[in-house]
Amino acid sequence: MNIEIKNISHSYDVEVLTDLNLSLSNYHSVAIIGVSGSGKSTLIRLMSGLELPSSGSIEINGFDVRDEIYRKSIGFVFQNHNLFPHLSLKKNISLVLEKTRNMDKTEADRTALRYLSLLHLEDQVDKLPNNVSGGQAQRASIARALSINPEIIFLDEPTSSLDPILTHEVLTAVEELKGLGKDFIFVTHVMSFVKDFADYVIFMDQGKIAEQGLPTILDHPKSEALKSFMQKVR
Repeated sequence: MNIEIKNISHSYDVEVLTDLNLSLSNYHSVAIIGVSGSGKSTLIRLMSGLELPSSGSIEINGFDVRDEIYRKSIGFVFQNHNLFPHLSLKKNISLVLEKTRNMDKTEADRTALRYLSLLHLEDQVDKLPNNVSGGQAQRASIARALSINPEIIFLDEPTSSLDPILTHEVLTAVEELKGLGKDFIFVTHVMSFVKDFADYVIFMDQGKIAEQGLPTILDHPKSEALKSFMQKVR
């Protein structure tokens, strides 16, 4: 995965990101970490093309993130599972495939079942999201993101609303996906997962990239901001 971020700034009512620059090549799992309000979720939304920056440019794998070809090559998993509450887990996936990928119903159902099984949900496929656990619903959301066969999967704090047991359940499922040949860009507050899953780490502080590098930076931080952050999350 190749990432080129040039002079990115982004504002809502106040400036959230300030003049970010980043150039990465040949990493497959990039973690974005930082305290609440540091800009990490905004950055991942900009990198996925869900939002457009106030200024600057972002290219991933040679595509501007505004390019429709790029947008069709990614899957996004939100903090909350974002499933349609009136549809079964299977239908949450198959309907998306029918509407956005023009699959016929038989192929869409088969694809939905394959990815739900991959996330160990084969016995939950006909249940509504409210009738499964939070961890199962979030795994179904990951299955939906995978079902469109994306090149890159974005995960924005997928366990933020889950208790420790369900967090472990979801993150274990994500780790099992490593062998699929997909690239990942993710935001999380679980440092053990970052150390196990990431091959590059971006630490955000007050809207800027304060430190970056291999996951070993978490054990040997150079900046005072990252030192302070790691002392609080340990």
